[in-house]
Amino acid sequence: MGVFKCHAFLLAALVAAAVGPSPARGQCRLCATPTTTISESSEGGPLHLEVETSLDFGRLVLSGEGTGAAVIRPDGSTTALGALDRVSPRAMVGTASVHGTAGRAVRIELPHMIELYSLGGRGRISVDDVTSDLPSDPRLDSSGNLTFRFGGRLSVTGDSEGEYRGDMPIIVDYL
Repeated sequence: MGVFKCHAFLLAALVAAAVGPSPARGQCRLCATPTTTISESSEGGPLHLEVETSLDFGRLVLSGEGTGAAVIRPDGSTTALGALDRVSPRAMVGTASVHGTAGRAVRIELPHMIELYSLGGRGRISVDDVTSDLPSDPRLDSSGNLTFRFGGRLSVTGDSEGEYRGDMPIIVDYL
């Protein structure tokens, strides 16, 4: 029986207030401290990304041999698949807010997959099928805000016991 505790932290959130389509690029996490410096645009004010809650699968328990998967959807619903007994009631969907110039259209890129690493550094698992409740054409409201939720699917096996954490880069640009 394997026990897992998984968190996908949003420490590497990237924001750019760019007029053109060039996305912000991440820094080497081993080389320097990541920054989320906000640049000014002549077309509007700065963009700011605020992570309100991190995606957290909580404690997962495999009830038998084989693999299992935990799914957390943007609406907060969960599903346990395969040999996974159930998804923890403490599992939380991720929530983030973008703040900027009212009424502006934005592009928000979420990764398709998030790598999670064990605290000891030996194990690695991933969250795939990352989804959000973002509209197809996201736009900041009349107050300059947009809040969205995201989730994903975490697959585990009995040999992956431990506590896992990872970063989720989010790229935000004005259109």
